[in-house]
Amino acid sequence: VTSITKEGFLKFLPVGGWWEQVMLAQRVVVKTRKGDVPGIIGSKPPHLLGQEERNKVVQKKDMFIDIGAADEKEATEELGVRPGDQVVPDSRFQLTANGRLVMGKAWDDRIGIAVFIDVMRALKDGGHPNTIYGVGTVQEEVGLRGAKTSVEAVDPHVGFALEVDIPGDTPGVGEHEAISKVGKGLSILIIDSSMIPSRRLFELCVETAEKENIPFQYSAMGRGGTDAGRIHLHRTGVPSVVISVPTRYIHSHTSLLSLEDYDNTVKLVTALMRRLDAETVAALTDF
Repeated sequence: VTSITKEGFLKFLPVGGWWEQVMLAQRVVVKTRKGDVPGIIGSKPPHLLGQEERNKVVQKKDMFIDIGAADEKEATEELGVRPGDQVVPDSRFQLTANGRLVMGKAWDDRIGIAVFIDVMRALKDGGHPNTIYGVGTVQEEVGLRGAKTSVEAVDPHVGFALEVDIPGDTPGVGEHEAISKVGKGLSILIIDSSMIPSRRLFELCVETAEKENIPFQYSAMGRGGTDAGRIHLHRTGVPSVVISVPTRYIHSHTSLLSLEDYDNTVKLVTALMRRLDAETVAALTDF
C-alpha cells in the first residue's frame, strides 16, 4: 500500500512481476497491524470507458483496492491500514477434480520451500554425508536480495535453487517458447538470464534422475532468473543448478502444478544429497 485516498480506497505498487491483465477484480487481503482486511482490486467500470480505452490494458497506476471503507479515516483508524502494509492474494488451496493437480497462490516459490522441507524429512535419520541448509529467501522478485545475504551466511560448496518452471502446454504457448509440460516430470534448467549452471553438476542431476528412474525435462528461459543467479557468484564461484516443478499461471492469483512432478522433485533432490560426498563435490570444481 502506498497511499489511502480521501474516499478510503488504497493505491499500491507491485512487489515483483505482476501483470496487469491478471489483476483486476481479484480478491486480496491487506495485512494490517490490526489484522487481515479483505478487499478487491478495482478500476474504472467498462461502461464508462470510451472504445479506445476499452482496447487497452488497464495500468496498475489506475487500479485501486476497495476495502469497503467509507473514507480515509475509517480505513486508517478503524481498519488499521497504513502505507507500507503488504497485500497478498486471496486464493484457496484446492485439488483439481482428478486429484492429480493442485491449485493455490504463490507456488512461485512456496513450492520450493515445501520441497526442501520434505527433503529434510527424508534425510532426518541420516544416510547422507552433508550439512544441508534449506533457505527461504526474501526479495527474489526484486533483485535476488535474500540470496545475496543468505549465501554469505551459509557459504555453501554447492547450491540448488528449488523453483517453479514455466510450462509450454497451454493454448497460445508454442513449444519454442517453453519446453516443459505439467505432469511430465520435474525440470532441470539449461540456462536463464541470471546463470548458466555448472555443467558437471547439471550432468550429475541428469545422471541421477536416469539412474533413479525419475522422469525429468529440460528447461531454458531467455528472460527471468532465480536465486542461483546470486549463489553461483559467491566467493570464487559455487557450482549451482536450478531444479523446478513445472507450474502454470505463475505471477497470478492462482497457479497449478502436478503432485507427481512435486514428488519426483523431492525424490531427485534427496538422491542428490546422498550422492554429494566430499569426493563428488571436489570433482565439480577440479579442472
